[in-house]
Amino acid sequence: MTVPATFLKSGPRPLARDAVGLGLRPVHLAAIRESPPDIDFFEIIAENFLGRSEAPRRNLEAIAARYPVVAHNVSLNLLGTDPLDFGYLRRLRSLVEQHHMPYVTDHLCFCASEGTHHHDLLPVPLSSSLVGYAVDRIRAVQDALGVPFGIENASTYLRFKDDDLTEQEFLRRIVDGADCGLLLDVNNVFVASVNHGFDPHAWLDAVPWERVFYVHLAGHLQRPDGLRHDTHDRPVDDDVWALYREAWRRGGPFPTLLEWDDHIPPLDVAVREVRRAIEMRP
Repeated sequence: MTVPATFLKSGPRPLARDAVGLGLRPVHLAAIRESPPDIDFFEIIAENFLGRSEAPRRNLEAIAARYPVVAHNVSLNLLGTDPLDFGYLRRLRSLVEQHHMPYVTDHLCFCASEGTHHHDLLPVPLSSSLVGYAVDRIRAVQDALGVPFGIENASTYLRFKDDDLTEQEFLRRIVDGADCGLLLDVNNVFVASVNHGFDPHAWLDAVPWERVFYVHLAGHLQRPDGLRHDTHDRPVDDDVWALYREAWRRGGPFPTLLEWDDHIPPLDVAVREVRRAIEMRP
């Protein structure tokens, strides 16, 4: 993951390895302005700041003047069959350079086909035949952005007959081949482990910790049938906190970020939740 010299001159704002952060959501903007929270960084959903409206960009400028910011995406469609959108990548690069973001991330999934976005993070077969395709697309994205790029493990609710790799093997081959980073979502590991019946601790044993940019935490729903649904609408589950402790033992220190996207609580509640990560570390 070589950082271009031109980007180094622009002054990226790296995260402290033990940093705690929060996903930036519009409902919290007024509270952030009134009383800046005791956290270390914010993560933006990049698509929310690349439209025509100036208001989101003005809000981001005020936040980025005080806190480091990282860009997370939900629409690059890394494993889709549509061509990569290089016009979008140019706009994203401009945003990243303007606010000195240290890296960009998106999910290892597909989310669009034949020009139509499905507004969901859809799974693909964990197939060795897809590794080369993923590597080529991720390398192209990273080259276009000019900053280190990382992929996130998504929560999933089905498996394919064509799977010939475990998820961790699939991820490892891709990040090694593309020479990219990893955004490790601990909640997604736990959700998938319950839904698919694998050992989440063995999953963590296979993580290339040297490639982890930072870690996601979030709440999820347990349905009456036992399936776990990645909802981001409640506090972090106790089992996920326990898995986070195990992740820290294996690969810490690393920055930690809380996502909360529905039934969003007041800012002070969300900040207290992510700061629990400091107490949970062994």
